[in-house]
Amino acid sequence: MKKNYGFNDFKFFTEMSELAFRHQSYDLSLGLPDFEIDPRLRYYLKESADVITHSYESLAGNILLLENIVKFNLKRTHSLALKKEEINIVPCSTFALYTSLKSILNFGDEVIVIQPSYYTYAPSIVLNGGTPVYYDLDNDFEINWEKLQNCITEKTKAIIINSPQNPTGKMWTAADWEHLYQLIKNQEIYLISEEIYDIYCYDEIEHYSPFLHSELKKRTFSIFSFGKMFHSTGWKVSYLLASEELLDNFRDHQQYISYSSNAPCQFAIAKYLEVFDPSENQQIMQSKRNIFNEMIKDTPLQVEQKSEGGFFQLVNFRNVSKTMTDVEFSKWLTVEKKVSCLPLSAFYQSKQDSDYIRFSFAKKDDVIIHAMDHLRRNL
Repeated sequence: MKKNYGFNDFKFFTEMSELAFRHQSYDLSLGLPDFEIDPRLRYYLKESADVITHSYESLAGNILLLENIVKFNLKRTHSLALKKEEINIVPCSTFALYTSLKSILNFGDEVIVIQPSYYTYAPSIVLNGGTPVYYDLDNDFEINWEKLQNCITEKTKAIIINSPQNPTGKMWTAADWEHLYQLIKNQEIYLISEEIYDIYCYDEIEHYSPFLHSELKKRTFSIFSFGKMFHSTGWKVSYLLASEELLDNFRDHQQYISYSSNAPCQFAIAKYLEVFDPSENQQIMQSKRNIFNEMIKDTPLQVEQKSEGGFFQLVNFRNVSKTMTDVEFSKWLTVEKKVSCLPLSAFYQSKQDSDYIRFSFAKKDDVIIHAMDHLRRNL
């Protein structure tokens, strides 16, 4: 019999989406964009069918894609100067996380997981012989450095960070990365940094990668997602940044799990990066966040902190119900009020309740508008 280790899994996430479908509710539960990709990206995928060999790409990835990732990262506000040897194309961010852990963990090593967090983190640790150590953010969702330091032991081998974070929308600054470095600099502790919402930062806040930190980059696996960047998650192409030494070890394991990523999509993405303007996608998503936050003011639901980045907004629901758990409230809102969300406790391994629910605003504008108008009239 297979063990599930008591972890939350994606079944609950899909259950909420299926609940929304059955009850014909507006589905704001999952971060799955429902709008079209750029037609140019579609064009380059069609072109790739005629110009590539359709063989495996190398372990590192398509050479044009590697070159254009270097150029793309140089153009960031916080410019990242990369060597091609520090980049690896991977099928997805979950693969990058799992294989990064596999390349550094020994049996019994501890990995700190900052909660709330995505459901894949803890199982990836356990399946690689490690032990998850959970640090729960306080209600302001800010890092308490003393509490985080108390989670670090002689067995700590890695810390997983997500910025912009799902589900809180919080972002790490250069000062935060420096503070973290001071905590771990005297131990062999690695950093798994999931930065898949990197271009979706709002209100003139700019993404800051730990790979910019001269010392942290030596021990960091930074994970990025073209699926999130271009809202084309089904293409299954992401990329990883790490030192040449760490990547050599990563590839030792990669070759036995998934030798390379989708070759036609790698070529299409490489070509698209030559014309892609990330500010356009950022502005589109910030507008969606603003529509959501402006309209929710007309409901009893309360936004305490506007999302700084990503696809999601946390909302306090206690003005509507003081007694329901967040799971009960999420199901009630989906079934009775016809707008689907996720409970914050779904992003913890042991938490059974909270005051918060998570909505996705990565949806068509009219879906957001109709959902919020429906809540205004029915809550």
